[in-house]
Amino acid sequence: MDFCSYLSADAVRLGASAHSKKKVLETLAGMLAAHCDLHAQALLRQLLEREKLGSTGLGGGIAVPHCRVAGLSRPLACVLRTGSGVDYDAPDDEPVSLFFALLVPEDADDEHLQLLGDLARRLNDPERVKRLECAADADEIIAVLHKQPAEQTVGAGGESR
Repeated sequence: MDFCSYLSADAVRLGASAHSKKKVLETLAGMLAAHCDLHAQALLRQLLEREKLGSTGLGGGIAVPHCRVAGLSRPLACVLRTGSGVDYDAPDDEPVSLFFALLVPEDADDEHLQLLGDLARRLNDPERVKRLECAADADEIIAVLHKQPAEQTVGAGGESR
């Protein structure tokens, strides 16, 4: 499962002016609704319900709002970068400015976990996150997310170089 396979340039917005968690979720719901037959308000309610279970803020300026949605036929993803950080109840209490939203069909439990795992691996690279924070446009965001981590070479003694 590849998070990037569900992301298109028209589902990336940079420099959004959202100053609260609710406004971020409203913006994300609107972006996602533009790519399916569901209403933004219904998606917003589901994202808010998921947040009640615990913040989807990861720390390091990143949040991954996500939920399962009845009536959805395939996963949907979008990326939002705000112009300034938003208080998002992240575990490090730092503001969040990079949001990677994911919706999956209601019965897609395994796919949901695999997509979240794929995204977590991609965001576990501090250099990649810096590039995402500085990307000039949607195409660059997608290119940075798509790039696979460099393979390590292993020397004759088994040491990494």
